[in-house]
Amino acid sequence: MADDPNEALGAAEIEAANKGAGDVRTALDAAALARWLSSNIEGFRGELDIAQFNGGQSNPTYRLSTPGARYVLRRKPPGELLRGAHDVVREARVQAALAGSGVPVARILGVCEDASVIGSDFYVMEMVEGRVIWDAGFADVPLAGRAAYYDEMNRVIAALHGIEPETVGLGDFGKPGNFFARQFARFSKQYLGDDLAGRNDDMDALVEWLPTAIPTDDETRIVHGDFRCDNLIFHPTEPRILAVLDWELSTLGHPLADFAYHAMAYRMPPDIVAGLGGADPVPLGLPGEAAYIERYCARTGRSDIPNWDFYIAFQFFRLAVIFHGIRGRVLRGTASNAQAARRAEVFPRLASLARSAMEACRGA
Repeated sequence: MADDPNEALGAAEIEAANKGAGDVRTALDAAALARWLSSNIEGFRGELDIAQFNGGQSNPTYRLSTPGARYVLRRKPPGELLRGAHDVVREARVQAALAGSGVPVARILGVCEDASVIGSDFYVMEMVEGRVIWDAGFADVPLAGRAAYYDEMNRVIAALHGIEPETVGLGDFGKPGNFFARQFARFSKQYLGDDLAGRNDDMDALVEWLPTAIPTDDETRIVHGDFRCDNLIFHPTEPRILAVLDWELSTLGHPLADFAYHAMAYRMPPDIVAGLGGADPVPLGLPGEAAYIERYCARTGRSDIPNWDFYIAFQFFRLAVIFHGIRGRVLRGTASNAQAARRAEVFPRLASLARSAMEACRGA
């Protein structure tokens, strides 16, 4: 749930920007890496070929190939970083903890915290061969089969939220409780503190309302933070998730925040982040938003989710704050590329979507 290089791209552009692997853009010492792999990865042998995935801009990600096997390496970017950011060791920890839990993850094969090997911490995991779906409408899937893919996403996120963190050794993976209050304090301070990016009536209304509407329940579960279709590897031909990827933002938090971020795709315009943009999903062969929520509730033992629009409003507000920050950086000249400028222009639309969900919640 953080600033993403693809936040203002539609599904087709996201796929074009992220699909496949090519030349290594973030350099590493291949000879030193090969020596480490030979000593630490069981069965590693043969000449090493390295390609960098086009996606994974936040934490550079590489495909490692030998004559007999392929692996994936994710590393912390080199250079000075914000404290706590890009913690790939943390990513490896949560995936290792979830192995065998019912949440499909890639098998972690090795973790290196010795920056002298390639210049930063990294981990190596198995390469899961399968299919990534970039379009929230699943247009490349035959109409009759699309609902099954949605149900599989629903099943897996519900399975994640059904795990007690302590039972998999993740009781200390984040701060328990008070999730929304802590998140609101962080993001409202970020919005209000950026004078150059300017104020927005919709955002000001949300800053006033959100803290008064925080639900009284205080659940804590493992949350992924960016659970969406393009962070999943599906079986090549079946509606079955083989691995959930990109655990960079995972922590302990409120499961309904995580689920709302995922389900936000129903209302997200496809030119901002891959979403359905408010289109009627049923003719597209997909479950409606209410039906999707009902399936999640059934799987997590809930009768319903009161004030559902609060959670949607909160997530659109959070995303709008991120885009507001990008707007400030564009105006300061510290983020002058065309992609950043597009994200800055999108900010008022996200604020409007957040306010619409707020008004729906207030009117419920």
